[in-house]
Amino acid sequence: MPDRPTAQAALWIGVLAQQFPELSEELAPGRTSAAHAPTPPPADLGARLRQEREEALLLQQRHGLTAPGHSAAPLRLHVSDAIRDITDGVVELEEAVRDRLGLPRARRAPVPERLRRIAALLDDIAGDAVLAAHVRDETRRMARRCARALGDTETVVRVLGRCPWCDSVSLRAFPDRRAVLCINPACRCADPDCGCRDDPAYRHMWDETEWSRTQQEAGR
Repeated sequence: MPDRPTAQAALWIGVLAQQFPELSEELAPGRTSAAHAPTPPPADLGARLRQEREEALLLQQRHGLTAPGHSAAPLRLHVSDAIRDITDGVVELEEAVRDRLGLPRARRAPVPERLRRIAALLDDIAGDAVLAAHVRDETRRMARRCARALGDTETVVRVLGRCPWCDSVSLRAFPDRRAVLCINPACRCADPDCGCRDDPAYRHMWDETEWSRTQQEAGR
């Protein structure tokens, strides 16, 4: 199916758009609610975090102390790194998409809005196989990075029956993604655009509509 990469990208964009705002809440748990102050936008986090890292490191080197205000609600540096990585990644992805499609450069916007704009271009992206695969891979990478930073453990449900491609009992349903995956690392499908053919870490995936159609065609 030529639209498979963009269908998968739509799933990852949806997951990322839902979870990314939670990173700011996890950045310094307790600090925002206690002070009733808004979390700084991701664009401002980099400079503030670098300054706080330098201050904390200087105090540790000199006195073995923790920077003031850090003991009660320390910044979670792995979360701040994820925010910066995902923010930069989404900006770069949108710029690459618009450049490839011959569109003017987009105005600055928060990550969720940029994701919505990328999603709105998926029909056009589907016409370019290289671009579609890139969008799929990048949105998948960033969604997984976000989930790891949040410490999420995704619900997995075993699916009865065998994989239509590799015939192994390796099918799993992921309700949060509304998708079914084959977790067999050796599984390869016949679709040249599917990531399972060229990425060892990729697992063949059907969204819920495609899986229902596959089951109907198989008479199940």
